[in-house]
Amino acid sequence: MSEYTGKEIVVLEGLEAVRKRPGMYIGSTGSRGLHHLIWEILDNAIDEHLAGFCSEIHLTVLQDGGICIEDNGRGVPVDLHPTQKIPTVRVVYTVLHAGGKFGNGAYKVSGGLHGVGSSVVNALSTKMIAEVKRDGKIYRDEYKDGGHPAVKLENGMLPIVGKCAKKDTGTKVIFYPDPEIFETTVFKADVIKKKLKEIAFLNKKLKLIYRNEFDGEEAEYLEEYGIKSFVSYINREAAVLHKEPIYIEGKSGDIEVEIAFQYTTNFTEQINPYCNRINVVDGGTLVTGFKTALTRVMNSYARELGVLKDKDENFDGKDIRNGLVAIISIKHPDPQFEGQTKTKLGNTDAKTAVEDVFSAEVQRYLDKNVEVLKKILDNSLKSYNARKASDKARTAVLKQLNDAETKSKLASCTSKKPEECEVYIVEGDSAGGTVKTARNRKTQAVLPLRGKILNVEKASLEKILQNNEIKSMIASFGCGIGDEFDITKLRYDKIIILTDADVDGAHISTLLLTFFYRFMPELIYAGKIYRGLPPLYKVDYEKKGASKDKEALGKKRGKKKYSEYVFNDFELEKFRKNKDNKIISIQRYKGLGEMDAEQLWETTLDPEQRILAQVSISDTVEADDITTTLMSSNVPPRRQFIMEEAKYATLDV
Repeated sequence: MSEYTGKEIVVLEGLEAVRKRPGMYIGSTGSRGLHHLIWEILDNAIDEHLAGFCSEIHLTVLQDGGICIEDNGRGVPVDLHPTQKIPTVRVVYTVLHAGGKFGNGAYKVSGGLHGVGSSVVNALSTKMIAEVKRDGKIYRDEYKDGGHPAVKLENGMLPIVGKCAKKDTGTKVIFYPDPEIFETTVFKADVIKKKLKEIAFLNKKLKLIYRNEFDGEEAEYLEEYGIKSFVSYINREAAVLHKEPIYIEGKSGDIEVEIAFQYTTNFTEQINPYCNRINVVDGGTLVTGFKTALTRVMNSYARELGVLKDKDENFDGKDIRNGLVAIISIKHPDPQFEGQTKTKLGNTDAKTAVEDVFSAEVQRYLDKNVEVLKKILDNSLKSYNARKASDKARTAVLKQLNDAETKSKLASCTSKKPEECEVYIVEGDSAGGTVKTARNRKTQAVLPLRGKILNVEKASLEKILQNNEIKSMIASFGCGIGDEFDITKLRYDKIIILTDADVDGAHISTLLLTFFYRFMPELIYAGKIYRGLPPLYKVDYEKKGASKDKEALGKKRGKKKYSEYVFNDFELEKFRKNKDNKIISIQRYKGLGEMDAEQLWETTLDPEQRILAQVSISDTVEADDITTTLMSSNVPPRRQFIMEEAKYATLDV
């Protein structure tokens, strides 16, 4: 066993703000944030696998609402930490930025580099138990109410609660999410199992065992062929050009590279990049290296085989990637991610490694599989010809955009500085009129939509570009579309979708997000797309004394009467439970038109008080899968999805 003791755990800072601002650490307090707690603990176990010490992970959904995750890795160190002077295991679970992944040699390759996962889960739990097996002994620590230790130390060390065989090592963590923080504490079995399956694809020969005490279900995930099987799984409903995905692997310096890809008859490309099994949804250098090498290799073969003549220009990269589904997975000893969300890789050596490995290995494969090569080149040629034809149609449409802008009902803002401007996309003239009246005319533009935009998942490019609402958006944003897209020309720092809180509003939001995801994904990756969150309720109530809740949007009415805006059912329920409040009336807002301009400003438009939800993509595979399932013409998968998710729906009747 390699050196892994207390001195490997480096401490950077303390843990108080997590409960006050959980969204900063886990994204949200809804279902997504709840499940993120599981992923954080799983990350630690998987890092042990990447280090070569863990072959099996057990995840159990407990009958009492908790989650138990147990691995057979080395076990978190239990010795006295050299600077904190408490058991190292307690440092790991109670101190932010404490971990063995900051360069002391405990992990050569790791995804969880920031060292906040375990302590954040503890901070957001009513109870957590950490049990460690090391050196033939079993140690146990327990924490309550957001990470407060509940076990008394014996001579500064954790008590030994049992014995085990010396070769029996590992860590078991049990946690119970705090219902005062999360909108729901009900874990979804389907979400957990889907994640475990993805983890198995990305970690060959790692066995993951799932058990649910509620219904007795058990499942085992073990993928012998790794990402090659992952590509087959993604394409399970698609028509493919070649039966088996192409799989290559190699090493360049200290960087290990795996790539699996397969072509389908679809008109889109899907490249899913992973670094140290973290899904870097914004791509980065590893994707650049792959695209560069693929384009160069395929154009070289096209010339060699006469698919392209001397007078022909080369295939564009998009021609070659048309219908492509690829998984790129690298292991990097020192990955440089952008921010805590780890959405983009910046290492230049990753580009070189992917490019070198792919160029050499894919040519070795294609030289032996000429029939597969010919199918790929034929697909590229068809895409090339179709692009040439659609370019003419797109050019004709784009010439009309200036005219579309003047005919649209865009209410521009007076400022010409993109960094301080934002545009609200609203449904209908009624809501548009209210928003126009309430807005700050200097920095806030308003673009009302006339009805629902086209479902771009079911339409051709020509039809999409002829849709008036889509043309108005393209003209208003100013950054173009397709090959002409240039995010530096975007006229607004924020594009805010603002729809009613009803079924139609949700449908319009979904149609808009589908359009952005398929044709302007750079806007999502750059964090430019938001959803405005107007309040759902206005509560009139009586209360002794003045309101002390500085977070609430409240107004004093008379001596003891107040009004407060509440943004969701979870907040309303917390408001009801406050014994100091005597509720007089509750008004439910179903449309923006039900609020006057003053109310709309102070709840939804005022940057100092409003709540915005930034649209982001945390899992490219899931994003593509859900978009295709919900928005395409293929009905059976959508029906199955609705049947499975119906039990989690909240009815508004």
